[in-house]
Amino acid sequence: MMDHCNDFLSWLDPDTSLKIFKCLDDPADLVRVSCVSRTWRGFVVENGLSKQLCLRMFPQLSRVACVVELNQNGVKGHTEVGSSRSMESLALWKDHRVFSYFARSCLSPDAMDCIAKAIGASSTDNFPQESIDHTLEERDNIAGRFSYWSSSGQSNPNVPETLTYQLASQICIITEINIQPFQAHFQMGSPIYSAKSVRFKMGHLKASLNDLADEMFVWTYTSPEFPMAQKFKLPEPVLCIGGILQIELLERVQRQEMDGLLYICVSHVQAQGIQLSPAFTVDILGPSGMFVLKRDHRANCQPSVTSENESGAMITDGDFQQIVTILRGHVMGLGAVDGWDEEEYEVDDFDEDNVL
Repeated sequence: MMDHCNDFLSWLDPDTSLKIFKCLDDPADLVRVSCVSRTWRGFVVENGLSKQLCLRMFPQLSRVACVVELNQNGVKGHTEVGSSRSMESLALWKDHRVFSYFARSCLSPDAMDCIAKAIGASSTDNFPQESIDHTLEERDNIAGRFSYWSSSGQSNPNVPETLTYQLASQICIITEINIQPFQAHFQMGSPIYSAKSVRFKMGHLKASLNDLADEMFVWTYTSPEFPMAQKFKLPEPVLCIGGILQIELLERVQRQEMDGLLYICVSHVQAQGIQLSPAFTVDILGPSGMFVLKRDHRANCQPSVTSENESGAMITDGDFQQIVTILRGHVMGLGAVDGWDEEEYEVDDFDEDNVL
């Protein structure tokens, strides 16, 4: 039987072969076919199939201007020398390595809370007793005091509120967001100060905080508007580039009996997902929103809290204080799996008559 088997790549035209390979939607399957032979591996690399798979998984990667590999000394690998053809081949292999590792890293089953700290709220009723910082604490009661954030009171139910957070990783995947509205057991009837609906935004800080004519963030993802619930499973996993999450709380429904004003209060916020730093980091390229995707060979994708002093789109202490001041001043909206190396692909060519 084996005498009559052949490699279909030698029988089909390139377009048909490409359609077949594009049916692979699991990164592990793409790695497996890359290990079949040098012919198959070359086909995968030359057609950028690993990159195309990542783009299908996360459309936000369409903003990647280029990818960079950092070697053991923390500098760019693969000095670009030689003919333009050899340089193009090196670039294809580099893209293949980075995007293959990226796709595999995104399948880690180890989801965790990705929020590192609160940046600020659009308003706060009593600061700091009811600040946004309390939403990072899972307990509703600490040392005999209720732990929650409260907006300022409004007579207009349509005045929205926003809660803005910095994530623990410069680049991460968010799959689920949990919000616990606050129930005021110390008030008559134990009212729940919830919003009617909610929306999520993810993105990065602008290159400069000096230009405040517009918002200080660039949003690369905005969710649909969801009816308020405690758990929100996003329609698809979202790649957050830049590490900023904003929660928009829309329409007030609970009026406080004491002053007759409408409030929104939240006890706890959690963003479940996968942190891709330190194995991957990004450099935002100015106002264009394009970014450089960097893979560091010295690190794997085990969850880690990224240092606030890391270069790129992370927020410095000065930036953080300025953002908090701005957000308090007005209401926003009004007006780990280990990777693999190329050595694993180093398989000998075989007799193509014995394939499949």
